Amino acid sequence: MSTRDVIIVGAGPSGLAAAIACERRGLDYEVIERGVLVNSIFNFPPHMVFFTTPELLEIGGMPLVSPFEKPTRLEALRYYRRVVETCRLKVSLRQPVLAVQASGEGADAVLEVRSATQGGGERVQRARAAILAVGYYDQPNVLGVPGEDLPHVQHYYKEAHPYYGQRVVVVGGANSAAEAALELYRSGAKVTIVHRHPALSSSVKYWVLPDVQNRIKEGSIAARFGASVRRITTGSVEIEQDGGVEELAADAVLLLTGYHTDREFLRRCGVHVDPVSLVPSHDPDALETNVPNLFLAGGVVVGVDSPPVFIENGRLHGDKVVSLIASRLGR
Repeated sequence: MSTRDVIIVGAGPSGLAAAIACERRGLDYEVIERGVLVNSIFNFPPHMVFFTTPELLEIGGMPLVSPFEKPTRLEALRYYRRVVETCRLKVSLRQPVLAVQASGEGADAVLEVRSATQGGGERVQRARAAILAVGYYDQPNVLGVPGEDLPHVQHYYKEAHPYYGQRVVVVGGANSAAEAALELYRSGAKVTIVHRHPALSSSVKYWVLPDVQNRIKEGSIAARFGASVRRITTGSVEIEQDGGVEELAADAVLLLTGYHTDREFLRRCGVHVDPVSLVPSHDPDALETNVPNLFLAGGVVVGVDSPPVFIENGRLHGDKVVSLIASRLGR
């Protein structure tokens, strides 16, 4: 079995930036992605607008041209497809990586990357180094309440049209919840926001926050702050607020309570995860984990209280990590 220089797990912006760095340094590499290209961005709501300007989404020095101050999801998808085609990046899609395991010792040690093929088989590759750029959007934070697995309960929001005329409870108070509540209200849904904190998050986009606050103030969108969900039934959501219990009628429930890194996957790769902070073990400068030659890039580095890593700063990890790998390989 041949041994590659680098295998990159994840074809999001951080993984693609690492692939560009490998390409430019002449390293033998491959990107392996469990879903579609930039899978997390693909799963954003279709009409989503980024919080940042186009140049902060760019990788590899390729410009993202947009007529808008803030680029859209559609523009980002088009841009990253063009990056892959222009840079001729080696990307394998729809191939979930199951684990990365160290094999051998000393100078002969390599990493074995096991992935599932579309035909139901398993593929094993060897690499001198690997980069986990798996992000966190694929793992929603669950409430752990009865009824969370009912068919009308979703952890992702796509678009408002299917909810026309329905009573929708949106749980959460950050960007996703605020934007979903506004779109749902303007598409004819009766919306109630349930949030455990006393107010919406200050991180909500500055042009969205006053809009949703005004809709709440005028009563167009109902809100229950300082409230927690106790259970979900086929037609209602039971919440607790100020020591009292209330039952909210609900035809649909959107649990937009955030997302987290796949910690079980990290553990299968031998990466230690702190039980309190949930930060995977890594050198903050080199981004190397406790497994030699296994690196992190992008949002996978954060835990529950760590400063957030978005595309804007995660895209910079790839060149940094690949530079170190190339140096170790004597390139």
